[in-house]
Amino acid sequence: MLPVYLDHAATTPVAPEVLQAMTPFFHHAFGNPSAIYTIGQEAREAIERAREQVARLVNAEPDDVYFTSGGTESDNWAIKGVARAWRDRKNHLITTPIEHHAVLEACEALREIGWDVTFVPVDSTGLVDPEEVRRAITPRTGLITVMHANNEVGTIEPVAEIGAIAREHGIPFHTDAVQTVGRIPVDMQALNVDLLTVSAHKLYGPKGVGALVVRRGTPLRPLLDGGGQERGRRGGTYNVPGIVGLGAAAERALQRGAEEIEGVRALRDRLVEGIMERVPDAILTGHPTLRLPNNAHLAFADVEGESLVLSLDAVGIYCSAGAACSSGDTEPSHVLVAMGIEPRLIEGSVRFTLGKDNTPEQIDYTVEQVAKAVQKLRSLRVSRI
Repeated sequence: MLPVYLDHAATTPVAPEVLQAMTPFFHHAFGNPSAIYTIGQEAREAIERAREQVARLVNAEPDDVYFTSGGTESDNWAIKGVARAWRDRKNHLITTPIEHHAVLEACEALREIGWDVTFVPVDSTGLVDPEEVRRAITPRTGLITVMHANNEVGTIEPVAEIGAIAREHGIPFHTDAVQTVGRIPVDMQALNVDLLTVSAHKLYGPKGVGALVVRRGTPLRPLLDGGGQERGRRGGTYNVPGIVGLGAAAERALQRGAEEIEGVRALRDRLVEGIMERVPDAILTGHPTLRLPNNAHLAFADVEGESLVLSLDAVGIYCSAGAACSSGDTEPSHVLVAMGIEPRLIEGSVRFTLGKDNTPEQIDYTVEQVAKAVQKLRSLRVSRI
């Protein structure tokens, strides 16, 4: 049964069929896809097939899919690329305080060159009010960026409603969908999104590859200059095995996603119910129903989250004391602070995110070990007082 991996929001294992699809492009069809000879064109065909697979997963046109090195590059390209396209005609953007650091830092970079940034607040469940976004719009607003679902607490945002408001005002709208693509249905048309960020390693694909899906007609300048790859919008030699892996992961999500979602949701509910029954003074953070089916973000009073994670690691359970991208950061979670969670609960927050290979036996074992670890950590804390 061990180990029990419960940190799928941080990364996922590469699925066997994805690895199988990638393997030939490391040693057989290894040619540069920009070359005109056979093995180069084999690679080119594989890239275009992957483009179609990603487009189908998010209901976009294949020509709207641009491959990148991952979610961080895609977020930066969306935000900075739109800003560059506006030049000096627009200089205001709207976002939220609970975005991934890739978005927040990109917004900060724009602020350093003269852009104004409005942070629309969230409620205690991490939910954005679309009307707050509407009220924040000015004639200078050139971009709205709101994540599809939060990577820490799992709250799913009203992106379609926000996108409708953005479209009503003619403002490009970007959403970081890293946590949702492959985990819940994502329809770019229904969401009213102009730019959408995808990352392969969140949906059983390889690390180091992602995509920015850009609706035709959206103002966007390149972030990387180079040899003119990706139709002149993103320079750099193609990561062919990675792109093939992303395409295969997208195809896998299309074929198996619905079934896996319901299985994972049932296990997530089993985990939450078990912990809430066994552990006093534990709360589920995030929205109670509008949340990712695999996410259980819990806060335990009078416990240090890092200590709980290490205690669980010692018994073969892997989870996270917040976003793994921010590991080593001693500051409290910016997401939980923005939600107004009490400091003593922020200190004791732990994120469990489930995946396709988790089993009921693993979940029951986790509930048992969490209860034991919390009780022990609380008793040690009392003894030190």
